Amino acid sequence: MAENIIKNSNKIVIKIGSSTITSEDGIINKAFIDSLANQVKSLIDEGKQVVIVSSGARIAGVSTIDKWSRKEDVNYKQALCAIGQVELMDSYRIIFNKYNAHVAQILLTREDFNSHARTLNIRNTLFTLLDEKVIPIVNENDTVCVDEIKIGDNDMLAAQTTVLWNADLLIILSDIDGIYDKSPIENRDAKLIELVDDVDELEKHISIGKSSSFGTGGISTKLKAAKLVNKYGINMIVANGKKENIIEKLASGEEKGTLFI
Repeated sequence: MAENIIKNSNKIVIKIGSSTITSEDGIINKAFIDSLANQVKSLIDEGKQVVIVSSGARIAGVSTIDKWSRKEDVNYKQALCAIGQVELMDSYRIIFNKYNAHVAQILLTREDFNSHARTLNIRNTLFTLLDEKVIPIVNENDTVCVDEIKIGDNDMLAAQTTVLWNADLLIILSDIDGIYDKSPIENRDAKLIELVDDVDELEKHISIGKSSSFGTGGISTKLKAAKLVNKYGINMIVANGKKENIIEKLASGEEKGTLFI
């Protein structure tokens, strides 16, 4: 079913998680960005429009400056985001250019979605960029927004961007295959839930778990994101961004994720 959803979606938001865009040694995974660029270009060649919501600025900052990784002071966290955002966007710019694709950066805060004037400006910027075949890359403006520096926030940023743009589909690429009935880290018999048509009902029957990224808010924020976009009649897919050419394979039915309809 996911393949038909992707095929019939003309406006797609792709959210990239921090664990997806970084390699095991904690640096920006440029091979992943190259694969992403190729897949996004294919979608655009099919006549679709794509917006990317990307995490990874703070981790990029740590790998760029090679210090402060253990600093928990919010000023250092914000400084790392400021440093890393340059490195992150430079990687996107260089790699997407290989595919004759131009990118643009949009930095947002939660407050931007609470102002009618700001949301109108955001929409106008998105529409203008996309009309001119430029791919918007959205991230949180972590350097000025203290409350936003926590795991999972970009899931909601992606959902809000999806609704604001009135997209057809949100694809969240994470480090898990999708939503399970219980934590796959703690339970070998955990089963992937491939289709969800009622998020509230799903929450009553799954166990989020306590360990690793599965229990730190990552799953709960994905469910919140699904509730928001589904409320506006928008579909959402959660899939494993670590798998090679995951978007193409979701579109062909070769790979599975969790589809919220």
